[in-house]
Amino acid sequence: MSVEMSTLVTFAKTKGFVYQGSEIYGGLANSWDYGPLGILLKDNIKNLWTREFVQKRKDMVLLDAAIMMNPNVWVASGHVGSFSDPLMECKDCNTRHRADKLIEEALEKDAGFPVPTNWAGDKTALEDLNVYMKLGHIACPNCGKKNWGDVKRFNLMLSTHQGTTEDATALVYLRPETAQGIFVNFPNIARSSRKKIPFGVAQAGKAFRNEITPKNFIFRTREFEQIEIEYFCKPGTDAENFENWLSEEQRFFTEVLGFKSDKVQFVEIPAEGLPHYSKRAGDFEYLFPFGWWEISTLANRTDYDLRAHMELSKQDLSYFDPFDNTKYVPYVIEPSIGLSRLTLAAMCDAYDEVTTEEGSRVVMRFAPAVAPIKVGIYPLVKKFAPQAEELFARLSSEFMCDYDESGTIGKRYARADETGIPYSICVEPENYDAGQVTVRDRDSWEQEVVKLDELVTWLKNKGC
Repeated sequence: MSVEMSTLVTFAKTKGFVYQGSEIYGGLANSWDYGPLGILLKDNIKNLWTREFVQKRKDMVLLDAAIMMNPNVWVASGHVGSFSDPLMECKDCNTRHRADKLIEEALEKDAGFPVPTNWAGDKTALEDLNVYMKLGHIACPNCGKKNWGDVKRFNLMLSTHQGTTEDATALVYLRPETAQGIFVNFPNIARSSRKKIPFGVAQAGKAFRNEITPKNFIFRTREFEQIEIEYFCKPGTDAENFENWLSEEQRFFTEVLGFKSDKVQFVEIPAEGLPHYSKRAGDFEYLFPFGWWEISTLANRTDYDLRAHMELSKQDLSYFDPFDNTKYVPYVIEPSIGLSRLTLAAMCDAYDEVTTEEGSRVVMRFAPAVAPIKVGIYPLVKKFAPQAEELFARLSSEFMCDYDESGTIGKRYARADETGIPYSICVEPENYDAGQVTVRDRDSWEQEVVKLDELVTWLKNKGC
């Protein structure tokens, strides 16, 4: 079922998935903290990504690059000069908004929306945006007035100062993406790992963007996490490698994470909409409660980044191929996934409401591999706690487990369903002393007797 975002936000806080950041001080706009279940969910997704794309492949390695890098990295990448949004300010309420997004939304809502004869339709050119906004048809989403200032460029990078002074020489940026750390380390990785092209470098980590209009819970935030791969290949083989990664990402979303296939789609970016560094690109989108939105971008970045860093650093980042004794600058295929967005998609995909004799309640139907907690261990009554604690000690070395002895067993099952625990075990001596336990399935509510000696293997075979 589809869930309203307001309902999901409340549920996420109540059950310990995501909290408002700094809440006791009134919060900080667009700041979110991952609670006990949220951090497990996010880490499970990241670990599955690492398992599928690094651990199970011979052509992949990992990197963890620094968040703060030499500012010239961002000069070479183009972020200092062009990583900006067209921003305008409402003169009545002093809120700031993206001109291109307001125009885009107006045209989507009304195909007959007035367009000036001298507007070229370029939502990246300031002069075109100013021409459109001066028509006076678009109202401020905050106050409803139409009193706009000029459209200006607003750089999205967050900056700070390194060291004891705050002059220009101490200026550094919090990275707006994780990719550049991989590019500047390419020769180090190729040399130290002894990998031969084609090979890839995977990195998970924080990135920061001073978004003008962060929105939709943890979907668009100023502080977020990415799980990215830069896959280096020989020019001429890039088209084939792009198709391979297209299939791999589709498999990851629907088979590994278990997302409903009708809620995931790949949308090709037309040639006229491609970024300047890209030969081909497209977005994997998920059907959120607020519509189809991007969770991953797959791009053929060509050799743009390596050449840009070669030019500014004056260092040779080309690759000598021992198979045919040629030297070239590799092309790069980039599957870039927003981990924060993927975590939100996992919650949306799992959310379900069921009706019982006691009323309506939530069941989070995570795939077992994704579920924050894999096994619930519950003594039938409190006096059976010693056996249940013994079982917890036995299973907790293999799985993240929940232990609960308060309330009726039915209420404990319901709480387990709400947090997405796929399997719950009711412990009572008659079974336990006979070397077996009863395991309840979250989705079917069916129960199965499993021998204690086979329980770990049984749970692993179920995907836990």
